[in-house]
Amino acid sequence: MSVRSFTYCPDCGARLETRIQEERPRDYCPVCKRFHYQHLKVGAGAVIVSDGRLLLLQRSAAPFRGSWNLPAGYVEADESPNQAVVREVSEEVGLSVEVERLLEVYYFDDDPRGNGIFIVFQCRILNGEVGVSPEAQAARFFAPSDLPEELAGGGHDRAVREWARYIASP
Repeated sequence: MSVRSFTYCPDCGARLETRIQEERPRDYCPVCKRFHYQHLKVGAGAVIVSDGRLLLLQRSAAPFRGSWNLPAGYVEADESPNQAVVREVSEEVGLSVEVERLLEVYYFDDDPRGNGIFIVFQCRILNGEVGVSPEAQAARFFAPSDLPEELAGGGHDRAVREWARYIASP
């Protein structure tokens, strides 16, 4: 996916120009006299396992509607990735969790909302019952041998497959 540039300066509203800096085309504001850099989106996701089965949600909205993904979401500007994953799990499935450890960081360029990194944490359930929010059609635990074929992009597909390979390895 190519990176989209802005048309107008987010600071002053002037029309941006494209200029070469560091051998790359960049958005430049002729009024503010500065370059505007595009940044990756940052998402945080949870690997939550119960009885050897992985919790996945079936998406109810685009992109990736109907696909399955980990409980996850974007990190807000005022929170850490650890805080974001705890918040997202609570919002999406109603569980209170704690982060046990960082599992992996994935780069993705297959999301129409923009390129980013997906930070995946192993989380432990503290309390609550699995439910669904308006963002999901369903939520359920899957055994490694019973994972759905239709996995969401944005790093979710790779994270789920790596979890299954890790569980299946001796």
